Amino acid sequence: MSFLVMLLALLLERFTALHGRIQQDALLQRFLEWLIQARVLKGHAWLALLAALLALLLPVALLLQILAPLAYGVLLVPAHVLILLWSFGRGTPLADLAALRARWLREDDQAASLHAEQTLGLRADSAPALLQQVQGYLLWQSYQGWFAVIFYYALLGPLGALGYRLVAVLGEQPAGTPGQEPAVRLRHLLDALPVRLLLLALALAGNFVTAGALLRRHLLDGKISAPQLLAEGGRAAAELPAQPLPGDGRAAVHSLEDLQHVLMRAGWIWASVLAAGVLLG
Repeated sequence: MSFLVMLLALLLERFTALHGRIQQDALLQRFLEWLIQARVLKGHAWLALLAALLALLLPVALLLQILAPLAYGVLLVPAHVLILLWSFGRGTPLADLAALRARWLREDDQAASLHAEQTLGLRADSAPALLQQVQGYLLWQSYQGWFAVIFYYALLGPLGALGYRLVAVLGEQPAGTPGQEPAVRLRHLLDALPVRLLLLALALAGNFVTAGALLRRHLLDGKISAPQLLAEGGRAAAELPAQPLPGDGRAAVHSLEDLQHVLMRAGWIWASVLAAGVLLG
């Protein structure tokens, strides 16, 4: 059932607007506001994180237990799909990058820089530096938006995917929010294995020599951040220079297309491994 759920969720996310309708975070934000005001949790960051996760995960776990015996478990499929869709990354990074590519194709670097700052939150002093940040943005959004969620769904089920997204949301809260600092630390641990597995898939899908060497060098490096490791590994797999040289907008667009192709091939590798696991399990 898990492979069917992942396939349905990815198809719905890619070809329908259901993804945006499900990802309503108003209740979650109100809960986080209550968490900030809870006096009993002030000064207890890890307790605040644990309380937040339990308060949000336990009702979902109870709901899944209630649905399991109904209709021979058929109702679990749509429930899992909805949870997985909610757990996917926020925003529309591919659409935002499409608008950025259009500006680059028009050779309008100023408009591209303004769009990247206003929409993507990226700021750079030069066109090569902006391109490097956009490449890292594409890799990171693809990882944390889909790959990491799929990994934890395959490993721990819907609660694993939901838990990863909740930790990510808590870690993105303003500094000083109860539970924010431990959420950042916990997410660093949660990203350690899946980001390296994605880097391995990228190496298999692209330049194995350079990306594989980078993976071996940082395999047990607990200090390097997941976004940095993924950015360096993705560029190595796609055979892109670590420091982009000044060039025209079309060269920048082609570099993003190369990254997307490598990511797509890595996705097929993950899908093949998951399908094999279902058949052999």
